[in-house]
Amino acid sequence: MGGIEACVGLPDPRLRPFVDRYLGYRESAPLPLVRREVAGAFVVLVLGWGAPLDVVDPRASGRGVYGVDSFVAGPFDRYCITSTLGVGLGVQLVLTPPAARRVLGLPLGELANRAVPVGDLPDRWLDRLRCRLADAPDWPRRFALLDAALGARLAGSAPLDPTLGRAWRRLAGTGGRIGVGDLADELGWSSRHLAVRFGAELGLTPKATARLLRFGRAYATLARELVPRPGADASVGPGGWAELATRCGYYDQSHLIRDFREFAGTTLATLARSGSLSSNPG
Repeated sequence: MGGIEACVGLPDPRLRPFVDRYLGYRESAPLPLVRREVAGAFVVLVLGWGAPLDVVDPRASGRGVYGVDSFVAGPFDRYCITSTLGVGLGVQLVLTPPAARRVLGLPLGELANRAVPVGDLPDRWLDRLRCRLADAPDWPRRFALLDAALGARLAGSAPLDPTLGRAWRRLAGTGGRIGVGDLADELGWSSRHLAVRFGAELGLTPKATARLLRFGRAYATLARELVPRPGADASVGPGGWAELATRCGYYDQSHLIRDFREFAGTTLATLARSGSLSSNPG
């Protein structure tokens, strides 16, 4: 029988501005298990020691990874497909771009729309950490190892450019509703300079990031507030899709539908009916 066992760990309080939780998992897939993972303005880090998996970007095979147990992915501005077979074990962390920039120690422009095995990253520290996690006897000790490794990594890393940090906070704080021109004016940069610097350091342009943040809010709302109606199209709350669109900062329902097709690879109603919401946050 297949299934998943999960253990959630809270990082040391000093790390929580960077990592909100650790997700330990053991998942058995006696048959091929295929998932659609939605796009997002975040970075996913998986440190595993079980069955390998593939991460495929349908747009280009070279952007994915194949037969790996540990990888870092994103930010992605399109959905991906993951597949595995067997028993997978590991820990997953979901990082904001500013946190990932410091933890990984490389510009996220090098990871945008890519998945990379951790063994291919500079100095292989994550690969060594993966081995130590695999050898640890239980989840509390694995989480303690993560605390120590991430704490040391952050202590030795340079802070993010404060202007880029402010740009990220404004985008995230408004759910992507602030215009890029207005944001550039607030920062005292030109829109072009902001786009170049933000994309190089944090992975995607401010405009793409704003779209993904709006989508992420809508996706999370769909997961949280879905009202099941057997035999009928699913709906969200009394106002349905149009109300969801307005609440999440979209011009109209068609704008929301377009983003779901692009970033999730399917429609709102199909996702709702199938229950195929990804475990990744938006």
